[in-house]
Amino acid sequence: MPTLSSPRGPVYALLLGITGIALLRRRVVSVTVRGESMEPALHDGERVLVLRGGRLAVGRVVVVERMVKRERWTRRPFHRDIGPAQGAKLRWFIKRIAAMPGDPVPLEGVAPHERTPGGTVPSGKLVLLGDNPSVSYDSRQAGYFPAERVLGTVLFRSQRP
Repeated sequence: MPTLSSPRGPVYALLLGITGIALLRRRVVSVTVRGESMEPALHDGERVLVLRGGRLAVGRVVVVERMVKRERWTRRPFHRDIGPAQGAKLRWFIKRIAAMPGDPVPLEGVAPHERTPGGTVPSGKLVLLGDNPSVSYDSRQAGYFPAERVLGTVLFRSQRP
């Protein structure tokens, strides 16, 4: 195997570095926050790094595919390995997970048409809420969000612009 001191060593190191960056780009995505629905935690114009397929848990902030208002999820979900060109065509929400499958449905956390007595969150669904309810379109209006529509979890946010 070549070493860095051999003539081919730097070439192999460069190829290894490029491969590592390419793999990281497939797992980590930069997303710009638009709107005020996650204030005070996130502000319009901030950028966040998102881990595709990160572990979902109550309290975590996620990026989820946006459903058009008054429309049901009818088409197939996007594939988790979408590239930047395909991802740019989709619309996204940034919301906080309020409840996971099997959790009790939070009081006033889900649209009235989705509530069930003594209800728990159905399998494969999430209750997603914005931190600023006065301007957030979330589970309070749209009902449950399919977990399969989550792009990933927010890892890190940049400083405010």
